[in-house]
Amino acid sequence: MEHGFASPLRCITDLVVTVIIFVVVAAGFGYVPLAGASASWWSLGAVPVQRPEVYLLGAQPLCASLPGLSPGQRKLCSLYQDHVTHVAAGARLAERECQHQFRARRWNCSAGDGEHAFGRVTDTGSREAAFVFAVSAAGVTHAVSRACREGDLATCGCSRAPRPRALQRDWLWGGCGDNTEYGYRFAREFVDAREREDRGAAEPRRALMNLHNNEAGRRAVFNSAEVACKCHGVSGSCSLKTCWLQLADFRKVGDSLLRRYERAIAVRATRRGRLEPSGPNKAPPPAPPVPPSPFGGPLPPSGAGGGGGGGQQGAGAAAAAAAASALAEDELAYLEASPDYCARNGSTGSLGTAGRLCERASAGPSGCELLCCGRGYDHYKATVVERCQCKFHWCCYVKCKKCSRTVDQYVCK
Repeated sequence: MEHGFASPLRCITDLVVTVIIFVVVAAGFGYVPLAGASASWWSLGAVPVQRPEVYLLGAQPLCASLPGLSPGQRKLCSLYQDHVTHVAAGARLAERECQHQFRARRWNCSAGDGEHAFGRVTDTGSREAAFVFAVSAAGVTHAVSRACREGDLATCGCSRAPRPRALQRDWLWGGCGDNTEYGYRFAREFVDAREREDRGAAEPRRALMNLHNNEAGRRAVFNSAEVACKCHGVSGSCSLKTCWLQLADFRKVGDSLLRRYERAIAVRATRRGRLEPSGPNKAPPPAPPVPPSPFGGPLPPSGAGGGGGGGQQGAGAAAAAAAASALAEDELAYLEASPDYCARNGSTGSLGTAGRLCERASAGPSGCELLCCGRGYDHYKATVVERCQCKFHWCCYVKCKKCSRTVDQYVCK
């Protein structure tokens, strides 16, 4: 006879089945911590992190099983569960941008099998590591700032940035802008957590360098934010505009960080736990000034780099000299020279350039002379199939033919 309640045995059986399904699905999705020193929160970009409400058994399985998180990051994960999918999106955004910016260089931002997106290059103090840390912090800042605007996060909403002084008086300041201030603050807490926990490690210099470059990446996003406006009026007369704060396209952020990579400053760590320029860059020329952001005033000092005073007496010439050689917080810094990346080397993250396509006529980084490291190159003929003679048909599709052509390809030996 059927009753309104299931038997205790059946309830227990259903619970066991549910737990087994959860474990199997989690294993299938790859929620397994990565081994090795290179495991990092960047690995979130390769893991299909679901929204928190999917985890019916609570937050702990989500945060405990995500790969590469430090203790502090796991705590933030449990406090801000809805942020995790956007941190993962920021990691993927950074990976794609890194691969785009370095697509034609000896190091092309690729990792070996079984490693996170950036490979062992992040275990060095090179320029490339500086770019990786900066673009990663920028990716999280960008993704979280946009998520606030989209209403995806419970602890933030639209930007509350004050009206820019330069905005035309009869234009309205409103709409729903990207919350760059919140994105900056959350990225600082989450991304910097591992380095701050490792400050007492055997390589404190590396932690200082990474913290500095994290800050440079966040500032690149904050300082590139722009005013976007929408016209109102009869027949598009644009007699009135509503304006709001909007993130710049991440490609613009990547371009800015690449310029900083190319002029990155060699640094050394002082006994006081700061970074200062060293070598030929000891007194670098001032970088082009970055206009102060009109959105919410200046950013707080990061405390990781060489800037800032220690409250010492005796200003004047000594203070002026210190200011002239200070490491700007929006510049990239590195501790050691980069390898040439010509040959495969697991300890430096170099995959070598053998087998890479190059451009014979180019004198830049993608040219065969530079990319192939003087080893020469092979010339091949390849057939490329492309869409051609496309026509629009009513209604509504485009029909194309396939055309083939022969192209020259040059491959590094």
